[in-house]
Amino acid sequence: MTPDLAQTLSAPSYPAVTAFLAAYGLGLSLIVAIGAQNAFILRQGLRREHVGALVAVCGISDALLIVAGVAGFGTMAQAFPWFETAMRYGGALFLLAYGAMALRNAWRGGQSLKDEGQEGLTKKQAVLICLALTWGNPHVYLDTLALMGAVSAPYADKVAFALGGSLASLSFFIALGYGARYLRPIFATPMAWRLLDVVIGCVMWAIALSLVL
Repeated sequence: MTPDLAQTLSAPSYPAVTAFLAAYGLGLSLIVAIGAQNAFILRQGLRREHVGALVAVCGISDALLIVAGVAGFGTMAQAFPWFETAMRYGGALFLLAYGAMALRNAWRGGQSLKDEGQEGLTKKQAVLICLALTWGNPHVYLDTLALMGAVSAPYADKVAFALGGSLASLSFFIALGYGARYLRPIFATPMAWRLLDVVIGCVMWAIALSLVL
């Protein structure tokens, strides 16, 4: 990158937009991976049961965790100057491993999400299950508190970064919950998940490289 280009990208008029887009892209890359939470939302979306409440639970939960990660990381970075470097390289290593696992899944194949038989749930039951799947998953803390916080370090506008990550989560769950009826033929196909894993793996490795550089 030339000095003029680097100076242009770091100009005061760009950080907010850059931070928002970076967080939005990272948020989508992290959240689209197959997991129990996504499978539950997909099934409920296919059944058209309590979709609005479940989307709200997932969106608000992720927003709280992302804001805590961005704010907490900044505090730690100020108190301990070495913390930012450690988290940056630690985040890069995690992304490399995450991307490798996604590419491995793409190579092996055989993954799919299906609307298996499930009795109807009340709204309270559905919300409690969703909360358990969200807050009981250890990976969500690594993705939001640690990784999102670490990646947010170079960006001046922390509010824009947190907003981008939060909206990425909310938009994904809206699309998954309300678009489930249209996604069913696609997500029932293992080949679709193999292609998705390839994209996730490449994105993760690209972000890891950007952190190191």
